[in-house]
Amino acid sequence: MAATRDQIAAAVEAVLPAARADLERLVRIPSIWADPAHAADTEASAAAVAELAGRLNPGSVQILRAEGGAPAVVAQWPAPEGQPTILLYAHHDVQPTGGDELWTSAPFEPTEREGRLYGRGAADDKAGVMTHLAVLRAFEGRPPIGVTLFIEGEEESGSPTLPALLREHHELLAADVIVIADAANPSVDTPALTTSLRGLVDVVVEVSLLERPLHSGVFGGPVGDALTALTHTLASLHDEKGEVAVEGLHANSGTDAAAIAVPEEEFRREAGLVEGAEFLGTGTLAERTWHKPAIAVLGIDAPSVAQSANVLLPRARAMVSMRLAPGEDTLAAREKLAAHLKAHTPWGAQVTVTPGSGVAEPFALDANGGSYDAAKRAFSAAYETATVEMGIGGSIPFIAEFARTFPGAAVLVTGVGDPASRWHGIDESLSLSMFGKGVRAEAFLLDELAR
Repeated sequence: MAATRDQIAAAVEAVLPAARADLERLVRIPSIWADPAHAADTEASAAAVAELAGRLNPGSVQILRAEGGAPAVVAQWPAPEGQPTILLYAHHDVQPTGGDELWTSAPFEPTEREGRLYGRGAADDKAGVMTHLAVLRAFEGRPPIGVTLFIEGEEESGSPTLPALLREHHELLAADVIVIADAANPSVDTPALTTSLRGLVDVVVEVSLLERPLHSGVFGGPVGDALTALTHTLASLHDEKGEVAVEGLHANSGTDAAAIAVPEEEFRREAGLVEGAEFLGTGTLAERTWHKPAIAVLGIDAPSVAQSANVLLPRARAMVSMRLAPGEDTLAAREKLAAHLKAHTPWGAQVTVTPGSGVAEPFALDANGGSYDAAKRAFSAAYETATVEMGIGGSIPFIAEFARTFPGAAVLVTGVGDPASRWHGIDESLSLSMFGKGVRAEAFLLDELAR
Protein backbone atom coordinates (compact mmCIF):
# COMPACT_ATOMS: atom_id res chain seq x y z
CA MET A 1 0.00 0.00 0.00
CA ALA A 2 1.30 3.44 -0.91
CA ALA A 3 2.26 5.73 1.95
CA THR A 4 -0.03 8.62 2.78
CA ARG A 5 1.16 12.20 2.50
CA ASP A 6 1.24 12.46 6.30
CA GLN A 7 3.41 9.36 6.50
CA ILE A 8 5.79 10.76 3.88
CA ALA A 9 6.01 14.07 5.77
CA ALA A 10 6.80 12.20 8.99
CA ALA A 11 9.49 10.17 7.23
CA VAL A 12 11.05 13.38 5.88
CA GLU A 13 11.02 14.94 9.35
CA ALA A 14 12.81 11.88 10.73
CA VAL A 15 15.71 12.08 8.25
CA LEU A 16 16.29 15.84 8.38
CA PRO A 17 18.76 15.89 11.34
CA ALA A 18 21.11 13.41 9.67
CA ALA A 19 20.69 15.18 6.32
CA ARG A 20 21.74 18.46 7.90
CA ALA A 21 24.78 16.80 9.50
CA ASP A 22 25.82 15.37 6.14
CA LEU A 23 25.25 18.76 4.48
CA GLU A 24 27.66 20.29 6.97
CA ARG A 25 30.15 17.53 6.18
CA LEU A 26 29.95 18.38 2.47
CA VAL A 27 30.25 22.12 3.10
CA ARG A 28 33.55 21.51 4.91
CA ILE A 29 35.05 20.22 1.64
CA PRO A 30 36.33 23.21 -0.46
CA SER A 31 35.37 21.68 -3.81
CA ILE A 32 36.33 24.65 -6.00
CA TRP A 33 36.88 22.81 -9.29
CA ALA A 34 37.67 26.10 -11.07
CA ASP A 35 40.83 26.39 -8.94
CA PRO A 36 43.41 23.69 -9.80
CA ALA A 37 44.68 23.91 -6.23
CA HIS A 38 41.34 22.39 -5.14
CA ALA A 39 41.18 19.56 -7.68
CA ALA A 40 41.83 16.99 -4.94
CA ASP A 41 39.10 18.56 -2.81
CA THR A 42 36.62 18.18 -5.67
CA GLU A 43 37.60 14.53 -5.97
CA ALA A 44 37.05 14.16 -2.21
CA SER A 45 33.66 15.85 -2.52
CA ALA A 46 32.58 13.42 -5.24
CA ALA A 47 33.78 10.49 -3.11
CA ALA A 48 31.77 11.78 -0.14
CA VAL A 49 28.60 12.09 -2.24
CA ALA A 50 29.18 8.62 -3.70
CA GLU A 51 29.57 7.19 -0.20
CA LEU A 52 26.30 8.79 0.94
CA ALA A 53 24.45 7.46 -2.11
CA GLY A 54 26.05 4.06 -1.65
CA ARG A 55 24.53 3.72 1.80
CA LEU A 56 21.11 3.69 0.14
CA ASN A 57 21.87 1.59 -2.91
CA PRO A 58 25.15 -0.32 -2.66
CA GLY A 59 26.62 -1.31 -5.99
CA SER A 60 24.68 1.22 -8.05
CA VAL A 61 27.02 4.18 -7.63
CA GLN A 62 29.43 5.29 -10.34
CA ILE A 63 31.84 8.22 -10.52
CA LEU A 64 31.94 9.35 -14.15
CA ARG A 65 33.77 12.04 -16.06
CA ALA A 66 34.29 13.15 -19.62
CA GLU A 67 37.86 13.68 -20.80
CA GLY A 68 39.38 16.54 -18.82
CA GLY A 69 36.23 16.97 -16.75
CA ALA A 70 35.36 16.93 -13.07
CA PRO A 71 33.99 13.85 -11.29
CA ALA A 72 30.22 13.37 -11.45
CA VAL A 73 28.31 10.92 -9.25
CA VAL A 74 25.53 8.75 -10.70
CA ALA A 75 23.34 6.24 -8.87
CA GLN A 76 20.20 4.46 -10.04
CA TRP A 77 17.03 3.02 -8.57
CA PRO A 78 15.20 1.13 -11.35
CA ALA A 79 11.55 2.01 -11.93
CA PRO A 80 8.88 -0.39 -10.67
CA GLU A 81 6.72 -1.86 -13.41
CA GLY A 82 4.73 0.82 -15.22
CA GLN A 83 6.30 3.74 -13.34
CA PRO A 84 8.28 6.66 -14.80
CA THR A 85 11.89 7.54 -14.08
CA ILE A 86 12.99 10.87 -12.66
CA LEU A 87 16.51 12.28 -12.92
CA LEU A 88 17.53 14.29 -9.84
CA TYR A 89 20.30 16.76 -10.67
CA ALA A 90 22.47 18.93 -8.42
CA HIS A 91 26.17 19.84 -8.34
CA HIS A 92 28.80 19.38 -5.65
CA ASP A 93 31.37 21.96 -6.83
CA VAL A 94 31.32 25.48 -5.40
CA GLN A 95 32.43 29.02 -6.18
CA PRO A 96 35.63 30.54 -4.75
CA THR A 97 35.05 32.36 -1.48
CA GLY A 98 35.81 35.88 -2.72
CA GLY A 99 38.12 36.38 0.27
CA ASP A 100 37.87 34.27 3.42
CA GLU A 101 38.58 37.32 5.59
CA LEU A 102 35.37 39.01 4.37
CA TRP A 103 33.09 36.32 5.78
CA THR A 104 31.46 36.65 9.18
CA SER A 105 32.39 33.03 9.89
CA ALA A 106 34.86 30.81 8.04
CA PRO A 107 33.38 29.91 4.63
CA PHE A 108 34.12 26.19 4.91
CA GLU A 109 33.07 25.85 8.54
CA PRO A 110 29.25 25.60 8.50
CA THR A 111 27.78 27.90 11.13
CA GLU A 112 24.15 28.40 12.15
CA ARG A 113 22.89 31.91 12.86
CA GLU A 114 19.22 32.85 13.27
CA GLY A 115 17.88 29.79 11.49
CA ARG A 116 20.30 29.92 8.58
CA LEU A 117 23.31 27.73 7.84
CA TYR A 118 26.26 29.79 6.59
CA GLY A 119 29.03 28.40 4.42
CA ARG A 120 30.18 28.22 0.82
CA GLY A 121 27.97 25.69 -0.95
CA ALA A 122 25.43 25.58 1.90
CA ALA A 123 22.81 26.78 -0.59
CA ASP A 124 24.55 26.50 -3.99
CA ASP A 125 24.36 23.62 -4.42
CA LYS A 126 25.18 21.14 -1.71
CA ALA A 127 21.70 21.81 -0.33
CA GLY A 128 20.42 20.48 -3.66
CA VAL A 129 22.60 17.38 -3.29
CA MET A 130 21.30 16.69 0.20
CA THR A 131 17.69 17.43 -0.78
CA HIS A 132 17.84 14.53 -3.22
CA LEU A 133 19.60 12.21 -0.79
CA ALA A 134 17.24 13.09 2.05
CA VAL A 135 14.23 12.26 -0.14
CA LEU A 136 15.71 8.87 -0.99
CA ARG A 137 16.34 8.27 2.71
CA ALA A 138 12.75 9.18 3.53
CA PHE A 139 11.67 6.39 1.15
CA GLU A 140 14.25 4.09 2.81
CA GLY A 141 16.07 3.66 -0.49
CA ARG A 142 12.92 2.33 -2.19
CA PRO A 143 11.39 5.27 -4.07
CA PRO A 144 7.95 4.72 -5.64
CA ILE A 145 9.26 5.57 -9.13
CA GLY A 146 12.56 5.08 -10.92
CA VAL A 147 15.29 7.49 -9.82
CA THR A 148 18.60 8.43 -11.39
CA LEU A 149 20.73 10.59 -9.12
CA PHE A 150 23.15 12.77 -11.09
CA ILE A 151 25.50 15.05 -9.14
CA GLU A 152 27.78 17.10 -11.42
CA GLY A 153 31.20 18.46 -10.44
CA GLU A 154 31.89 21.45 -12.70
CA GLU A 155 28.72 23.55 -12.89
CA GLU A 156 30.42 26.59 -11.39
CA SER A 157 32.94 26.43 -14.25
CA GLY A 158 30.19 26.50 -16.88
CA SER A 159 29.80 22.71 -17.25
CA PRO A 160 32.28 22.55 -20.15
CA THR A 161 32.31 18.75 -20.45
CA LEU A 162 28.66 18.12 -19.56
CA PRO A 163 27.53 17.83 -23.23
CA ALA A 164 30.11 15.09 -23.76
CA LEU A 165 29.05 13.35 -20.55
CA LEU A 166 25.38 13.40 -21.59
CA ARG A 167 26.27 11.99 -25.02
CA GLU A 168 28.50 9.25 -23.65
CA HIS A 169 25.95 8.14 -21.04
CA HIS A 170 22.72 9.03 -22.81
CA GLU A 171 20.95 5.76 -22.05
CA LEU A 172 22.07 5.76 -18.41
CA LEU A 173 20.77 9.31 -17.81
CA ALA A 174 17.57 9.19 -19.87
CA ALA A 175 14.44 9.99 -17.85
CA ASP A 176 10.80 11.02 -18.17
CA VAL A 177 11.20 13.94 -15.76
CA ILE A 178 14.33 15.93 -14.92
CA VAL A 179 14.53 17.92 -11.69
CA ILE A 180 17.25 20.55 -11.63
CA ALA A 181 17.74 21.51 -7.97
CA ASP A 182 19.90 24.57 -8.63
CA ALA A 183 17.52 27.53 -8.47
CA ALA A 184 15.73 29.62 -5.86
CA ASN A 185 12.38 30.69 -4.48
CA PRO A 186 11.11 34.27 -4.20
CA SER A 187 10.91 33.87 -0.42
CA VAL A 188 11.49 31.27 2.30
CA ASP A 189 7.77 30.51 2.47
CA THR A 190 6.90 30.54 -1.26
CA PRO A 191 7.78 27.63 -3.56
CA ALA A 192 8.61 28.31 -7.20
CA LEU A 193 9.23 26.60 -10.49
CA THR A 194 11.80 28.54 -12.47
CA THR A 195 10.51 28.91 -16.03
CA SER A 196 12.98 31.38 -17.53
CA LEU A 197 16.65 32.23 -17.26
CA ARG A 198 18.65 34.94 -18.94
CA GLY A 199 21.52 34.07 -21.24
CA LEU A 200 25.07 35.40 -21.11
CA VAL A 201 27.77 36.59 -23.48
CA ASP A 202 30.92 38.58 -22.84
CA VAL A 203 33.50 40.37 -24.96
CA VAL A 204 36.87 42.03 -24.47
CA VAL A 205 37.02 45.51 -25.99
CA GLU A 206 40.45 47.08 -26.59
CA VAL A 207 40.96 50.72 -27.54
CA SER A 208 44.25 51.93 -29.07
CA LEU A 209 44.99 55.63 -29.54
CA LEU A 210 48.79 55.97 -29.53
CA GLU A 211 51.81 54.05 -30.70
CA ARG A 212 53.51 54.53 -27.32
CA PRO A 213 52.99 56.27 -23.96
CA LEU A 214 53.39 60.06 -24.06
CA HIS A 215 54.17 62.71 -21.44
CA SER A 216 50.80 64.19 -20.45
CA GLY A 217 52.26 67.66 -20.00
CA VAL A 218 53.94 67.83 -23.38
CA PHE A 219 51.13 66.29 -25.47
CA GLY A 220 48.02 66.45 -23.27
CA GLY A 221 45.22 68.57 -24.73
CA PRO A 222 45.34 67.95 -28.44
CA VAL A 223 46.24 64.28 -27.87
CA GLY A 224 43.90 62.02 -25.93
CA ASP A 225 44.58 58.83 -24.01
CA ALA A 226 43.16 55.36 -24.56
CA LEU A 227 41.72 54.93 -21.07
CA THR A 228 39.58 58.05 -21.36
CA ALA A 229 38.47 56.95 -24.84
CA LEU A 230 37.56 53.55 -23.41
CA THR A 231 35.51 55.08 -20.61
CA HIS A 232 33.55 57.11 -23.20
CA THR A 233 32.87 53.88 -25.07
CA LEU A 234 31.73 52.05 -21.96
CA ALA A 235 29.55 54.95 -20.84
CA SER A 236 27.58 54.65 -24.09
CA LEU A 237 26.27 51.20 -23.10
CA HIS A 238 23.46 52.75 -21.00
CA ASP A 239 21.15 55.69 -21.56
CA GLU A 240 20.35 58.36 -19.00
CA LYS A 241 17.76 56.09 -17.32
CA GLY A 242 20.18 53.20 -17.04
CA GLU A 243 18.54 51.21 -19.82
CA VAL A 244 20.83 49.14 -22.02
CA ALA A 245 21.47 51.26 -25.12
CA VAL A 246 22.59 48.52 -27.53
CA GLU A 247 20.05 48.53 -30.35
CA GLY A 248 18.02 45.51 -31.41
CA LEU A 249 18.17 43.44 -28.21
CA HIS A 250 15.17 41.38 -27.18
CA ALA A 251 13.07 42.08 -24.06
CA ASN A 252 9.73 40.79 -22.85
CA SER A 253 7.47 41.32 -19.85
CA GLY A 254 6.85 37.69 -18.84
CA THR A 255 3.77 36.56 -16.95
CA ASP A 256 5.90 35.51 -13.98
CA ALA A 257 7.32 39.02 -13.62
CA ALA A 258 3.81 40.44 -13.57
CA ALA A 259 2.68 37.97 -10.92
CA ILE A 260 5.56 38.35 -8.46
CA ALA A 261 6.16 41.68 -6.77
CA VAL A 262 9.76 42.13 -5.65
CA PRO A 263 9.84 44.53 -2.65
CA GLU A 264 12.21 47.39 -3.49
CA GLU A 265 13.56 47.87 0.03
CA GLU A 266 14.27 44.16 0.42
CA PHE A 267 15.94 44.05 -3.00
CA ARG A 268 18.01 47.13 -2.13
CA ARG A 269 19.08 45.62 1.18
CA GLU A 270 20.06 42.25 -0.31
CA ALA A 271 21.99 43.99 -3.11
CA GLY A 272 23.86 46.13 -0.60
CA LEU A 273 23.23 49.40 -2.48
CA VAL A 274 24.86 52.39 -0.80
CA GLU A 275 22.65 55.19 0.46
CA GLY A 276 21.34 57.30 -2.41
CA ALA A 277 22.19 54.80 -5.14
CA GLU A 278 19.44 54.46 -7.75
CA PHE A 279 18.10 51.42 -9.57
CA LEU A 280 18.89 51.24 -13.29
CA GLY A 281 16.31 50.97 -16.05
CA THR A 282 12.53 51.00 -16.11
CA GLY A 283 9.73 48.53 -15.39
CA THR A 284 9.24 46.32 -12.35
CA LEU A 285 12.28 44.89 -10.62
CA ALA A 286 11.22 41.42 -11.74
CA GLU A 287 11.03 42.54 -15.37
CA ARG A 288 14.40 44.24 -15.18
CA THR A 289 16.03 41.25 -13.51
CA TRP A 290 14.44 38.39 -15.46
CA HIS A 291 13.24 39.64 -18.84
CA LYS A 292 15.43 42.53 -19.98
CA PRO A 293 19.08 42.63 -21.03
CA ALA A 294 21.72 43.91 -18.62
CA ILE A 295 25.32 44.99 -19.19
CA ALA A 296 28.17 45.25 -16.70
CA VAL A 297 31.87 46.05 -17.02
CA LEU A 298 33.63 43.28 -15.10
CA GLY A 299 37.23 44.42 -15.38
CA ILE A 300 39.61 46.94 -16.92
CA ASP A 301 43.28 46.49 -17.78
CA ALA A 302 44.98 49.77 -16.88
CA PRO A 303 47.55 50.93 -14.34
CA SER A 304 46.38 51.02 -10.75
CA VAL A 305 46.22 54.36 -8.97
CA ALA A 306 49.34 53.43 -7.02
CA GLN A 307 51.24 52.61 -10.23
CA SER A 308 49.97 55.53 -12.32
CA ALA A 309 52.30 58.16 -13.84
CA ASN A 310 51.91 61.37 -15.83
CA VAL A 311 51.64 59.60 -19.17
CA LEU A 312 48.93 59.27 -21.80
CA LEU A 313 48.10 55.57 -22.10
CA PRO A 314 48.39 54.16 -25.63
CA ARG A 315 45.81 51.37 -25.12
CA ALA A 316 43.29 50.07 -22.61
CA ARG A 317 40.84 47.19 -22.55
CA ALA A 318 37.83 45.98 -20.63
CA MET A 319 35.71 42.87 -20.13
CA VAL A 320 32.05 43.59 -20.88
CA SER A 321 29.39 41.08 -19.82
CA MET A 322 25.83 41.07 -21.14
CA ARG A 323 22.83 39.17 -19.79
CA LEU A 324 20.22 38.29 -22.42
CA ALA A 325 16.45 38.04 -22.13
CA PRO A 326 14.73 34.73 -22.95
CA GLY A 327 14.07 34.58 -26.68
CA GLU A 328 17.34 36.30 -27.63
CA ASP A 329 19.75 34.85 -30.19
CA THR A 330 22.97 34.63 -28.20
CA LEU A 331 25.53 35.01 -30.98
CA ALA A 332 23.51 37.67 -32.80
CA ALA A 333 23.32 39.65 -29.56
CA ARG A 334 27.09 39.46 -29.17
CA GLU A 335 27.50 40.88 -32.66
CA LYS A 336 25.15 43.75 -31.79
CA LEU A 337 27.21 44.50 -28.69
CA ALA A 338 30.43 44.48 -30.71
CA ALA A 339 28.92 46.79 -33.34
CA HIS A 340 27.77 49.22 -30.65
CA LEU A 341 31.20 49.36 -29.03
CA LYS A 342 32.91 50.01 -32.35
CA ALA A 343 30.39 52.71 -33.30
CA HIS A 344 30.78 54.55 -29.99
CA THR A 345 34.55 54.69 -29.62
CA PRO A 346 35.54 58.38 -29.93
CA TRP A 347 38.37 60.39 -31.47
CA GLY A 348 39.18 57.99 -34.29
CA ALA A 349 40.70 55.48 -31.91
CA GLN A 350 41.22 51.95 -33.13
CA VAL A 351 38.97 49.40 -31.43
CA THR A 352 38.93 45.63 -31.46
CA VAL A 353 36.23 43.45 -29.90
CA THR A 354 37.10 39.84 -29.11
CA PRO A 355 34.52 37.27 -27.98
CA GLY A 356 35.09 36.12 -24.40
CA SER A 357 34.70 32.62 -23.04
CA GLY A 358 31.29 33.19 -21.48
CA VAL A 359 28.38 31.96 -23.63
CA ALA A 360 25.11 30.71 -22.16
CA GLU A 361 21.82 30.45 -23.97
CA PRO A 362 18.72 32.04 -22.43
CA PHE A 363 16.07 29.50 -21.58
CA ALA A 364 12.29 29.50 -21.19
CA LEU A 365 9.84 26.66 -20.79
CA ASP A 366 6.09 26.27 -20.81
CA ALA A 367 5.23 24.81 -17.41
CA ASN A 368 2.12 22.98 -18.55
CA GLY A 369 1.40 19.27 -18.57
CA GLY A 370 1.03 16.41 -16.14
CA SER A 371 4.49 16.55 -14.61
CA TYR A 372 4.27 20.30 -13.99
CA ASP A 373 0.79 19.93 -12.50
CA ALA A 374 2.12 17.22 -10.19
CA ALA A 375 5.00 19.46 -9.14
CA LYS A 376 2.69 22.38 -8.40
CA ARG A 377 0.45 20.16 -6.25
CA ALA A 378 3.42 18.68 -4.40
CA PHE A 379 5.17 21.96 -3.73
CA SER A 380 1.98 23.76 -2.72
CA ALA A 381 1.19 21.00 -0.23
CA ALA A 382 4.70 21.03 1.24
CA TYR A 383 4.90 24.82 1.65
CA GLU A 384 1.18 25.22 2.40
CA THR A 385 0.90 28.02 -0.14
CA ALA A 386 0.48 28.31 -3.90
CA THR A 387 3.43 27.50 -6.15
CA VAL A 388 4.49 30.37 -8.39
CA GLU A 389 6.44 30.54 -11.64
CA MET A 390 9.43 32.86 -11.71
CA GLY A 391 12.48 33.82 -13.71
CA ILE A 392 16.12 34.06 -12.73
CA GLY A 393 18.38 36.85 -13.86
CA GLY A 394 21.42 34.59 -13.94
CA SER A 395 22.31 31.81 -16.34
CA ILE A 396 22.40 28.03 -15.91
CA PRO A 397 23.84 26.98 -19.27
CA PHE A 398 23.33 23.26 -18.89
CA ILE A 399 19.51 23.44 -18.65
CA ALA A 400 19.23 24.05 -22.38
CA GLU A 401 21.67 21.16 -22.87
CA PHE A 402 19.42 18.79 -20.91
CA ALA A 403 16.38 19.96 -22.88
CA ARG A 404 18.18 19.35 -26.19
CA THR A 405 19.59 15.97 -25.19
CA PHE A 406 16.33 14.63 -23.73
CA PRO A 407 13.61 16.44 -25.72
CA GLY A 408 10.81 14.20 -24.44
CA ALA A 409 11.50 14.86 -20.76
CA ALA A 410 9.74 17.45 -18.62
CA VAL A 411 12.35 19.74 -17.04
CA LEU A 412 11.51 21.09 -13.57
CA VAL A 413 13.86 23.77 -12.25
CA THR A 414 13.60 24.01 -8.46
CA GLY A 415 15.82 24.77 -5.49
CA VAL A 416 16.13 25.82 -1.87
CA GLY A 417 17.74 29.22 -2.25
CA ASP A 418 16.01 32.49 -1.45
CA PRO A 419 16.91 36.19 -1.90
CA ALA A 420 18.97 36.15 1.30
CA SER A 421 21.08 33.14 0.25
CA ARG A 422 23.76 35.29 -1.45
CA TRP A 423 24.77 32.64 -3.94
CA HIS A 424 28.33 33.26 -5.19
CA GLY A 425 28.67 36.04 -2.60
CA ILE A 426 30.09 36.63 0.86
CA ASP A 427 28.20 34.90 3.69
CA GLU A 428 26.27 32.47 1.49
CA SER A 429 23.56 30.78 3.55
CA LEU A 430 20.64 28.38 3.55
CA SER A 431 17.34 28.79 5.37
CA LEU A 432 17.06 25.59 7.38
CA SER A 433 13.28 25.82 7.53
CA MET A 434 13.11 26.08 3.74
CA PHE A 435 15.49 23.15 3.40
CA GLY A 436 12.99 21.01 5.27
CA LYS A 437 10.13 22.23 3.10
CA GLY A 438 12.17 21.59 -0.03
CA VAL A 439 12.86 17.98 0.95
CA ARG A 440 9.17 17.46 1.77
CA ALA A 441 8.15 19.01 -1.57
CA GLU A 442 10.41 16.71 -3.59
CA ALA A 443 9.24 13.66 -1.66
CA PHE A 444 5.63 14.64 -2.37
CA LEU A 445 6.59 15.07 -6.06
CA LEU A 446 7.84 11.49 -6.32
CA ASP A 447 4.62 10.32 -4.70
CA GLU A 448 2.49 12.44 -7.10
CA LEU A 449 4.34 11.06 -10.13
CA ALA A 450 3.83 7.51 -8.88
CA ARG A 451 0.09 8.14 -8.68
